Amino acid sequence: MSIERRPSVQVRIGEVRVGGAAPIVVQSMTNTDTADVAATTRQVQALARAGSELVRLTVNTAEAAAAVAPIRARLESLGVHVPLIGDFHFNGHKLLREHPGCAEALAKYRINPGNVGRGSKRDPQFAQMIEIACRYQKPVRIGVNWGSLDPELLTRLMDENSASAQPKDAQEVMREAVVQSALTSAARAEELGLPADRIILSAKVSGVQDLIAIYRDLAQRCRYPLHLGLTEAGMGSKGIVASTAGMAVLLQEGIGDTIRVSLTPEPDGDRSQEVIVAQEILQTMGLRAFTPQVAACPGCGRTTSTFFQELAQRIQAHLRQSMPKWRSEYEGVEQMRVAVMGCVVNGPGESKHANIGISLPGTGERPVAPVYEDGEKTVTLKGERIAEEFQDLVEQYVARRYPRRVSP
Repeated sequence: MSIERRPSVQVRIGEVRVGGAAPIVVQSMTNTDTADVAATTRQVQALARAGSELVRLTVNTAEAAAAVAPIRARLESLGVHVPLIGDFHFNGHKLLREHPGCAEALAKYRINPGNVGRGSKRDPQFAQMIEIACRYQKPVRIGVNWGSLDPELLTRLMDENSASAQPKDAQEVMREAVVQSALTSAARAEELGLPADRIILSAKVSGVQDLIAIYRDLAQRCRYPLHLGLTEAGMGSKGIVASTAGMAVLLQEGIGDTIRVSLTPEPDGDRSQEVIVAQEILQTMGLRAFTPQVAACPGCGRTTSTFFQELAQRIQAHLRQSMPKWRSEYEGVEQMRVAVMGCVVNGPGESKHANIGISLPGTGERPVAPVYEDGEKTVTLKGERIAEEFQDLVEQYVARRYPRRVSP
């Protein structure tokens, strides 16, 4: 069953298209000091290699703003063309004005209307950023975050609600404030000359039910592309589960044009993990294909050896590492399904359903591993080199099964 996407205008960010009929885009954000050109370049390169199609940078100081153009230049010299997004809070109007090289090098600006200024300064500072975006023909993401919501807007809505004959729950008022902040800011940006096809909206919250309710409301009230993400999702399994739970519901309803999984990494952990999780959300839902998927059984008393687990992990890593090369050489390889199964119960059947699969011997079973390709048994592996031999068979299958790309 295909999912019918919510209709929206399409926004172009560099060579990447967001919204309309374009595929849902995966993005991520660096956590290096942007002023450190070498470190930020390395991390952007790693995120792009992992599959991030847009990468956001913090631009919070003059030093960070001055580093953006050199980062862009270094990335180009490395053949990394991923669009860079500038994340601005509090002083973005000043940094964009004083650093035209930054304004030009960025492919998109992210503006948080709750942090663009206070009181009488808010509208002029927001206007300055929009005017610069118009000057350089850059799209803007108006990104509301309920952790930095405009206090004046929230107070006004709370007061109006209190005076109502049928007051709503405070949580409902908070959600409405988030939605109104995004929509009124987008309307103001259009009044200032920014076309609708250069505006993306996001409304970041940290609660799954709040996320779902707010984006459903936004989807009904506008046609701007929507960026999905659960802010402050957390670490490890909690962050992955919470992000998946919220975004999967919305994606199933056709809501969402670009996503980020905002995971808190382990100390010195791999930032690319958030990219992999975002890709897996989209791929397991059948919305996009990024890399061959491995089906592997969870293990039980029939599989007391860890060999099949180690092989599944090894094959998954090999597939992901091979994808950049395969993608450039073969058409459709990202659709491949691989099975690494641990015993005779479901092993042969699951392997037959995959493009290529191996059924390893469970505890007490004969020490042989039949391999199936496109539903047919092709060979039986045995001995100490089963892992290496199966990996070679996967390589041979890719070369034989998928057509080579024609050079332009």
